[in-house]
Amino acid sequence: MAFDAHDTVIVGAGPAGLALSAELQRLGTGSFVLDQQAAGANTSRAAVVHARTLEVLEPLGVVPELMRNGLIVPTFRVRERSRVLATISFKNLKTAYPFALMCPQNRTEAVLLHRLESLGGSVQRPHQVVSIRPADDCVEVQFASAEGLRTIRAKWLVGCDGAHSIAREQAAIPFEGGAYEQDFILADVEMDWPLDREEVDLFFSDQGLVVVAPLPENRFRIVAAVDQAPEEPSMADFQKILDERGPEESPARIHKTVWSSRFHIQHRVAKNLRKGRVLLVGDAAHAHSPAGGQGMNTGIQDAVSLAEVLHEMVSKNADEAALDAWERERLQIARSVVNLTDRMTKAATVSSPALRLLRNVAFEIIGHIPMAQNAIAETLSELDNR
Repeated sequence: MAFDAHDTVIVGAGPAGLALSAELQRLGTGSFVLDQQAAGANTSRAAVVHARTLEVLEPLGVVPELMRNGLIVPTFRVRERSRVLATISFKNLKTAYPFALMCPQNRTEAVLLHRLESLGGSVQRPHQVVSIRPADDCVEVQFASAEGLRTIRAKWLVGCDGAHSIAREQAAIPFEGGAYEQDFILADVEMDWPLDREEVDLFFSDQGLVVVAPLPENRFRIVAAVDQAPEEPSMADFQKILDERGPEESPARIHKTVWSSRFHIQHRVAKNLRKGRVLLVGDAAHAHSPAGGQGMNTGIQDAVSLAEVLHEMVSKNADEAALDAWERERLQIARSVVNLTDRMTKAATVSSPALRLLRNVAFEIIGHIPMAQNAIAETLSELDNR
């Protein structure tokens, strides 16, 4: 039986999958992208693009459009209710992008998709991958579409299909780690906010943590840890959280909830990023807390770095040593990011009053040491990944 053949099949058209496909296309190597979602079925979800991500996206030519779609935020503040414990400024970072760019994920995806299409690429959707079977010198991919089941072959298959990756599952790659006990809820809201829209604020309180970040169009992202999250968090739920955990002076007032969700977070890393001709990128390779906004950024960086290696493999039949080196480097970065976000989450969600006091004192000390503040800013911006 004859099958359609492709150099690279990408499963998943989120930010990582789109960045990988667009960069491959720019380099002159095509790809076949499958996504199970219908067009436009995404939400704002990840909302920050860090400096290192903007750097690696420069050759693709999408940074100006991302900047037009986002909001520049140069400051991250840690507070105990109204009291400032530490201020982390990105302004002194040695980069062309000394800030965090607040850009909802659906906008980031739209920019990457437009660039992919302008380069002659496309996304096949809604197409559900059913099975992935390794063959002698290729991978056979069966997927369901409106026309029924189809099977194609690829020299390489890249799973960019999230924490519940079928690519990882069918390649039998262990996803090592665990899950947190607490639930998290998030919402994009319109509200009266008493603090500066040029800062992201993390609030500690006896009731738990809440993060408030500005978004374009005068909106804000609220993320909070809760013991038991309602299935559909309401505006009243978020107002109560801000009243109990947010600034005590001039409290915030929510007028409208644009979008809300609850989620349970894990801290896991794939044991390998490669098994034969199956590769893993983004959330398929590493799942972790949203602390610090590292997830989407690490995934895009995975993807752009892999594109160059795959281009060499396909166009020049390069030795697989480069692929092994890519796996070692990105696996080390993934483990480092998961360890970082795990420490941040555990510190932010401690329940013991004594430990909360120690945590707050530690942040106050950091707030008086510029070198420590700069080191945190560099880590959060992922410039350590250069």
